[in-house]
Amino acid sequence: MSRNILTVPILKVEDHSSAPVEDLLAVEEPLEIRLCDKTVSITMRTPGQDAELAAGFLLAEGILSTCEQIRSIDWRKNSITVRLAAGVEVDFERLERHFYTTSSCGVCGRASIEALRIQGCPIVPKDSLPVPSEVIHRLPQALREDQRVFDRTGGLHAAALFDASGALLLSREDIGRHNAVDKVIGAEFLGGRVPLSDKLLLVSGRASFELTQKALMAGIPILAAVGAPSSLAVETARRFNMTLLGFVRDGRFNIYSGASRIQ
Repeated sequence: MSRNILTVPILKVEDHSSAPVEDLLAVEEPLEIRLCDKTVSITMRTPGQDAELAAGFLLAEGILSTCEQIRSIDWRKNSITVRLAAGVEVDFERLERHFYTTSSCGVCGRASIEALRIQGCPIVPKDSLPVPSEVIHRLPQALREDQRVFDRTGGLHAAALFDASGALLLSREDIGRHNAVDKVIGAEFLGGRVPLSDKLLLVSGRASFELTQKALMAGIPILAAVGAPSSLAVETARRFNMTLLGFVRDGRFNIYSGASRIQ
């Protein structure tokens, strides 16, 4: 099994003196995600929970919708293969066109939102998951206290799933914020607990379109970010009735969409 922390010798400089010491680094390695015998993605990630990452990615991209569609997940170093259950078919030509479009047409925001609708991205019910504002204020500290690898390396993003009372249910860390979200969603997906209509998601950095898409495809009604949201993330959240919160830290936050869920 791959390590997620690496020890390296460094030269530490303080004022006018230096000394050789050992430092801990978060590992970054490529992961090839294969569906049957075809490569569908290569991502740079922190090793660990690779099966969750692959499953979450396939759900978020609208390729799979239930865990029963998966027959097996086979892992080897830096490569993971998801094999489909009997009778499950995937349009690989459409899949290739989809990934070409999303990688080459990032400037076309409205087209990206329309693509979500075509994929079957659910519109979140307006009356789902009311949450008191004091619960939102507690989320960053709960996530920070659960970031074990970050404590040792200082180099990872994190994502965490909470219930409406603010109880932390699951968290994951990764060098890429999108991978951390995929790992959280993938764990729930493989456990047969999607859609996550009674949960909220907190991410340690900013909220991009990509993270908003992933949360929506998992049925999450509230996405909170310690950092800022992008304009396309806000537009997407409003289009699909998601509550989007930004700058959730230091006893404050901004509501960019779905204010009715925050009490």
